[in-house]
Order: sequence, then C-alpha cells, then structure tokens
Amino acid sequence: MLTNQEIRFAVAPMMDWTDRHCRYFHRLLSRRARLYTEMLTTGAVIHGDRTRLMAFDPFEQPLALQLGGAEPAELAKAASVAEDFRYSEVNLNVGCPSDRVQNGAFGACLMREPALVGDCIKAMKDAVAIPVTVKCRIGVDDQEPEQALFALAEESVANGADALFVHARKAWLKGLSPKENRDVPPLDYALVHRLKRALPDVPIAINGGLTRMAQIEEQLNFVDGVMIGRAAYHDPALLLEVDSRLFGEAAPTADLFEAVDAFLPYVERQLTKGERLAAITRHLLGLFVGMPGARSFRRRLALEAIKPGAGVETLLGAVDEVRAAVARLAAAKLVEPAETG
Repeated sequence: MLTNQEIRFAVAPMMDWTDRHCRYFHRLLSRRARLYTEMLTTGAVIHGDRTRLMAFDPFEQPLALQLGGAEPAELAKAASVAEDFRYSEVNLNVGCPSDRVQNGAFGACLMREPALVGDCIKAMKDAVAIPVTVKCRIGVDDQEPEQALFALAEESVANGADALFVHARKAWLKGLSPKENRDVPPLDYALVHRLKRALPDVPIAINGGLTRMAQIEEQLNFVDGVMIGRAAYHDPALLLEVDSRLFGEAAPTADLFEAVDAFLPYVERQLTKGERLAAITRHLLGLFVGMPGARSFRRRLALEAIKPGAGVETLLGAVDEVRAAVARLAAAKLVEPAETG
C-alpha cells in the first residue's frame, strides 16, 4: 500500500497538459506533490517510441505513469516497462470517458466490469514491485453510484490495488463530451467519504471540483488525499501552498517569480535540444492569474513564444510585464493621500 502521506496531494493526469515540461515546473512549486503523466495506452508503451513517450527528468519524482488498457497481459507488460523506466507507480485509468477510450473499451468503460479491473490489477501486481493504483469515477451512465463504486473498489483492493483515486462524478459515455463530463455530472463527495469509512485501511484520495486550499484541507478530514486537475494548471500558484499547509515544510520557492528563475536552466537545456519555447511556456499561461500584468504576460507569451528562435529572453520579457505592473501598483499605493479625520 502507498502511505497516506504519499497520496496526501497529487496533480491529476491530464491529456495534452501534464507532459514532462509541465511536471518539471510543478515540481519546482512543490516537492511533495505526487505527479502523474498523461495517459499512455498499453499499445503505445509496448510498441511505440518509449524514449520519446516515457522519458522524464528524475527531478520530477515521485512520478506515476497512468496506463490505459483492458487486457491484463498487456497491462502487465506495460507496467514492467514502466518499472524499468523507474516510475514510482503505475495507475490504471478507469475514469476517462473520451471517444478514444470508449472505442478501445477501457477507461471509464471499465466501471461496468469490476471483475476485469481486478484481473488487470492482479496481472500488474504479479509483474512489478512498484505500487499499482486505480483512478476511477463513481459510475457511468445509469449505474447506481454506490453499488458501482463499491464493487469496483472491492475488486481492486482484493486484487492488490495500493490506493484508489476517485473522481467524485459519474461519467456519461453517451450524450456528454469529455469536457462536459468534467463539469456537468454532479459531485458526490459524501459517497467517496462513505467508501473511505468502509475501507479504513485502504489509501483513498478524492478528485473533482477542488480549486482552493481550504477545500482541500476540508476534504482531508474525510479521506487520505486530494488529487486536483485543472486548478493546478490554470492557477499554479496553488501548488506553492502545498508543502507548507499540507506537509508542514517550507515551499521550495518563495514566490512565482523565483519559480520562473529556477525554471530557466531547464528551459535553456530543452531549447538546446531543439524544443520550441512555446511547447514549454504554454504550461505557464495561468501562472500569474489575478495579478497585475497577468494579461500582458499571457499575450506576450502567446504571440512571441511561437516565433522561430524564441528563447528565454522572451519568457523573461513576459515576466517583466508582471514585475512592472506590480511595481506600479505598489508605487501608486505609496503616494495615495492619507485619510483625514
């Protein structure tokens, strides 16, 4: 089993978002967050360009690989590859409702087949020594959520799952887009809390709709961990609070400006390898949300990072938009007339 501390806070796997550049930057904001890759199918892991798809910087650890698939033997083989690459964990996707996973009969489709999920978990556990976990929904379509979730959880745990990450919404495989499935089905946190009470010895983390640290801290009264998704991407400043408020440790960087400075050597290394600046900085567009100059920062990066030959000076110039706006605001406050009595 993973420990409660190991799953206390995690950033969810997000397709097209949590790539290696995104994860490296998130690690600069929190040393304790558990990070997850984008989902990779078993076919991609077994037959694809593994170095391109699976390589990561050791700085990203602890890092888990999320797998998509429904064939136990293939999942076992892919999990072995993940272990060889030194991932800290393999996570089985039982929650994604996209057309791609529906066509492949995996992801959220597996909510209907708890026994098969159990077989998949057992095959992976037999193949590797690293933890094997499950990320699921509370049901799909017309399933009764309590029955569906408990059946899936019980099969998973009986076959050795080391932790459960539960997105506290149903997935509707027909009638809602993947984007709508992230917002439209109502959240049922209480159901996940009941699951934790029923399985007190199993590490269980909750996911879905959590965007503020106060909400995260509240959930930790009921479950062992919280996994957040889009909030970490659209407002990365949230991650700067994680180590201090959830683990009692100092944040690795004092503020977002210092985090960008710490990111620069990585950006330079990637550029020398032929990576485009825009492929890296697209993950930073939400960085200064709510701060003076944030709009200018986003606009400048969006327009200039895509240009051929764009380098770290482009990123620094965009950050200077925020620094200057913050300085102007501070100066204006200093010269405000004092109140009179």
